[in-house]
Amino acid sequence: MGLPKKGNSGNSTDRYSIATLGSHSALQILHGAKQEGFHTIAICEKGREKPYRLFRVADEIITIQSFSELPKIAGELNKRNAILIPHGTYTGVMTQEQIEKLNVPYFGNRKILRWEYDRTMQRDWLKKAGLRLPKIFRKPEEIDRPAIIKFYGAHGGKGFFLAKTASEFREKMKGKEGKPYIIQEYIVGAPIYAHYFHSPLNNEVEIMSFDKRYESNVDSIGRIAAKDQLDMGLNTSYNITGNVPLAIRESLLPEVIEMGEAVVKASKTLEKHGMIGPFSLETIITPELKFYVFEISARIVAGTNFFISASPYADLRYGENMSTGRRIAREIKNAIETGRLNTVLR
Repeated sequence: MGLPKKGNSGNSTDRYSIATLGSHSALQILHGAKQEGFHTIAICEKGREKPYRLFRVADEIITIQSFSELPKIAGELNKRNAILIPHGTYTGVMTQEQIEKLNVPYFGNRKILRWEYDRTMQRDWLKKAGLRLPKIFRKPEEIDRPAIIKFYGAHGGKGFFLAKTASEFREKMKGKEGKPYIIQEYIVGAPIYAHYFHSPLNNEVEIMSFDKRYESNVDSIGRIAAKDQLDMGLNTSYNITGNVPLAIRESLLPEVIEMGEAVVKASKTLEKHGMIGPFSLETIITPELKFYVFEISARIVAGTNFFISASPYADLRYGENMSTGRRIAREIKNAIETGRLNTVLR
């Protein structure tokens, strides 16, 4: 993949564009890019352009019928010296092979996404980092405690379900046969999603923010009495509808930072260049204050969208409005100004 061409004014940000799919965290990404002086491009599916016009984050909108057509506009993006910023929608609409073959400069390490998509590979990554993980049941017959069944890919928890026995698993699995999944021990505790940023320019792991997810219907089912839940035959669903900001106990921060550093260190043994840019560890913390890490997202997550004007942690470090989207643009800008753009585009 070639780097964006330099214009006559040299390595100035005004010779480059920042582009992303109009979904997931695009508002934050494009807003942050504009703050850092980049031309911005929203790539939208037909009929879904309004938010990017309304909030004035896109200098340009390219409309396609489906996000899966992204490879067809690679030439247009390259003419605009565009750098593509990935988010969760990419792995939902494109295969890993398509992502790796896409002939457009891409922020981050596109090969690391395969370790996110494949939940078995993802677990290997987290184990290599030395993190505490929930038990995995290799087959339904092994289920001997509450378990959560998760499907591969970035689909916002859609389709996940709980099962306590093999028979309950089979009943709830009807209609989902053929989808790759894992059966994971359900850990009771508080969900905390930690948002990080790894800069290969300074080899530092930063804490950007924290959130918890607002999931339908699991986060509203508690309003209904247990008897009524049983009478109504309600089943829990984990489809993400939004995110809630968090600030965690300060005494937990050293461990959280060390977990992020361990993940980055392990990533460099899995893929050349390792983890670049934003990532998130999805954790449960028990009453004993033990972290269990059950998932990693190897790109920006939607939980950072609340922090467009910075989280307390980004504010402490930067003293200015620094969202994760802007942090991405700042990293690209720093790379351009120091002649190290190839360090952050993989």
